[in-house]
Amino acid sequence: MARMNAKLAGGVVGALVVVEGTSGVLQGYYTPLLTDIARHLGIHDADVNWLEAAQLLLSAIVVPVLARLGDIIGHRKVLLASLLVTAVASWSLAFAPSFPLYILAWAIQGFYVVWLPLNIAIIHSRARDREDGAALTRKGAGVIVAALQAGAILGALAGGQLGGMLPLWATLSVPAVLVTVAFLVVLLKVPDTGVRREGSVDTLGAVILTLSLVALTGGLSLVRADGFTPWVAVVIAIGALLMWLFVRVEGAKQDPLVDIALIKSPTVWPVILTAALFGVSVLGAQGPLSTFARTDPSEVGYGLGLTSATASYLIGAYVMSLLVGALLFARLSARFSPRGVLIAASFLVAGGYLALIPLHGSTAVVVGCMVVAGLGSGALVAALPAAAASAAPAHQTAMATGLTNTTKTIGGTFASAAFAVALVSGATAGAGESTAGTLSGYMTVWAICGGTAIVAALCLFAVPKVAFQHNIDAVEAEAAGAR
Repeated sequence: MARMNAKLAGGVVGALVVVEGTSGVLQGYYTPLLTDIARHLGIHDADVNWLEAAQLLLSAIVVPVLARLGDIIGHRKVLLASLLVTAVASWSLAFAPSFPLYILAWAIQGFYVVWLPLNIAIIHSRARDREDGAALTRKGAGVIVAALQAGAILGALAGGQLGGMLPLWATLSVPAVLVTVAFLVVLLKVPDTGVRREGSVDTLGAVILTLSLVALTGGLSLVRADGFTPWVAVVIAIGALLMWLFVRVEGAKQDPLVDIALIKSPTVWPVILTAALFGVSVLGAQGPLSTFARTDPSEVGYGLGLTSATASYLIGAYVMSLLVGALLFARLSARFSPRGVLIAASFLVAGGYLALIPLHGSTAVVVGCMVVAGLGSGALVAALPAAAASAAPAHQTAMATGLTNTTKTIGGTFASAAFAVALVSGATAGAGESTAGTLSGYMTVWAICGGTAIVAALCLFAVPKVAFQHNIDAVEAEAAGAR
């Protein structure tokens, strides 16, 4: 057992730490630079949310496809392919000359979102035959999530500091180098697990899901351009209808892109819904946090007036709290109920964001609020994929963990688009040529983040405690025995 654990931790997990550390850099590096990117591209501060929305939209589409493909042809192969695509997109970001090309490269870079579910699936595949497989999966997931958060901290600090020292193209080349290195590490150090399942990728389901998400986010983009018009209502209604059709089609398929039966499982659906609600704050609110920190209060009466370098410290403190929250979850869940710890974590997220509504006048107070939210967010980031893997059949671990990322990403997509609309609401002609978001818009962002975190906590009350400890097959066996 000691030999197996040493091999798991020192070999494969060590290589996956590099991948998730790089993923963390991608998630933290650009945040303090968003205002600089907006100025470089000549766009409004609120419009950087469309960069996030585009990336999250593509991520929501590719994660279930690639997770499914990983279960079929091998997690390592798909991981390598996604690393290669992300590397190309990251290099393109450094040299894209216009907003349309920039948003395209930014969107394609979103392939990195599939790394975490694939990495956890690789770990789970190597540990699943052991009696303590769920515990080993949680341990490995905790290690790579800690690497992710550490990478995000270093990324935020490095991005902010380098942004004030180098030309923008040189600053943006750094993440591209790291992704290229991560590709080589996986190529050389991560063996194939050999776990496969029969089936094929559901192309029809992927098309319907794509059209649905495009219509829903497109409707929000029309609100940004023209306000809420009958055409907006029609486009959003089409998106909702397509989502309903997607659920019906997937539910009738024997080999679906998204296993609706898996989602409906009493051990899985609350975790999936929680992930979607959690995505609103952990993915959708980072752009507004950065632009609020960079907004000059001497010009518009609110904001923190930070530079890219000083804003990186705020982002770094938030991401550091994510890391601490992820590490504390592993310790606290060993002593208390994992479900109880996650419920408490959700309330921390809610408290941190809701406190920003009255308390946003100083850097120290904003940092304090974000640290509170970050502690809860870190626990959720660490726990939700592992909980989904433990609650799913062994041959659907990538599907289950991918679903947490997919729904989290969908939540972040809609939030980013909605926040882009909120941040320009209330702007008046008297504001002149200011590109800053409105204060009422920022308050709306914080209120939505806090509210969805409260709903997420309520969802977690519905998760059976056993979902965090056993495979779903064992859960069903226990239920059958009880009957």
